[in-house]
Amino acid sequence: MIRPGLIIIVCMLGLVLSLILTAFLTPGGLELQVTLVKEKKPMLVLPLNPGERFTIHYYHSVEHAPIWEEHSMDKTGKLYIEEERYKKFGAGMGKMPGVGRMVTKGIYEAIVDMHMPVGDFILRVGCRGVDHTIIWRGIRFNLSETIPHKAIKFSGRSVSMLQQLWRSQRYWNDSRLLNAENR
Repeated sequence: MIRPGLIIIVCMLGLVLSLILTAFLTPGGLELQVTLVKEKKPMLVLPLNPGERFTIHYYHSVEHAPIWEEHSMDKTGKLYIEEERYKKFGAGMGKMPGVGRMVTKGIYEAIVDMHMPVGDFILRVGCRGVDHTIIWRGIRFNLSETIPHKAIKFSGRSVSMLQQLWRSQRYWNDSRLLNAENR
């Protein structure tokens, strides 16, 4: 004879397992992963919404002028460059034929409406003074202060609801490693 208590426990266990499985299979959102190339270790994982932008800000190594590169991710996790903004035209800067349009934004020149797919890409972080900085939701992560001269890979991916919940709990603790500054 099966005890009623055992039936309740088995039903509750089945319910919990089905909720976990549902959370694992249900789409949860997108993540931007910034990974140290040589170490193959994620150093920063940021949740993003489709079309939401993040910025890479730095100072041009030759011109010493500020540059902002705005990127986004589509719903599949593919990365795009959306806009480049800079103070003056210099080495490696300028319009690419057929990509975006040139506008003036205050004292800056900008290429807007680019929406050019870049996919995963690698950035060699410059030293202090170059100040490679990721700006996400108003938070700045100065990579040049924490990992100068390291190669990092930017990649996007879609994640399940369970993965997103797990990451969001860990994100705020892990981000302190990069000396995040609220601004």
